[in-house]
Amino acid sequence: MTSNTRHLSLAATLAGAAVLAACASPRPTAPAAELPAAIKAPDGERPAFTWHAVGVQIYECRAGDKGALAWQFVAPEAELYAPGGERAGTHGAGPHWAALDGSKAIGTLKARANGQREADIPWLLLSAKSAGANGKLAGVTSVQRINTLGGNAPAKGCEVAADSGKRIRQGYSADYVFLVAR
Repeated sequence: MTSNTRHLSLAATLAGAAVLAACASPRPTAPAAELPAAIKAPDGERPAFTWHAVGVQIYECRAGDKGALAWQFVAPEAELYAPGGERAGTHGAGPHWAALDGSKAIGTLKARANGQREADIPWLLLSAKSAGANGKLAGVTSVQRINTLGGNAPAKGCEVAADSGKRIRQGYSADYVFLVAR
C-alpha cells in the first residue's frame, strides 16, 4: 500500500467515523408545532422521554402485489440512546423497543407522514402496549418516530430475477418519542 493510498484510506475511515458519531449523538426533539398533524400525540397522552436510534432498516428484494420485484421492508435493527448519549436499549422487528432494564413496548402503526427528504423513512405514530418486565417502557401508550435520517430502500438493485431474495441494510437514525397517559 502506498503512502498516498494509506492517507486516503485513513481519511475515508475518519470521515465514516465522524458520520457515525454524528448519528449517535442525541438530537433535540422537534417541537409539537412542527409535527405533522397525523402523528401528533393523541388526546390524553404526553411525551415522557425521547431516545435516539442509530441502526439499519432491512429490505429484501421480492415480488410485490402485482408480481414485479421491489424492495420489501423486513425489519429495523437499531441501538437506542438516552439524551446524555448512554445506551438505553434496542429497537427491532414487531416493531418493538426493549430497554436495558428488561421492559419492552410493542407498537402498532396508527399514522404516518413523509420524512423530510426522499431518502428518509417516514415519521410515524404507533400505539404501544407494554410487554416484558416492569421498567422504563412499562407505561408507554404510544410512540412517535420523528427526525428520521436515511433508511429508505434504494431505487435500484431489485429489477431482475437474479436479485430476488437479496437483502440490504440501509443506515438510518431517528428520534423515538415515548408517550404516556396524562
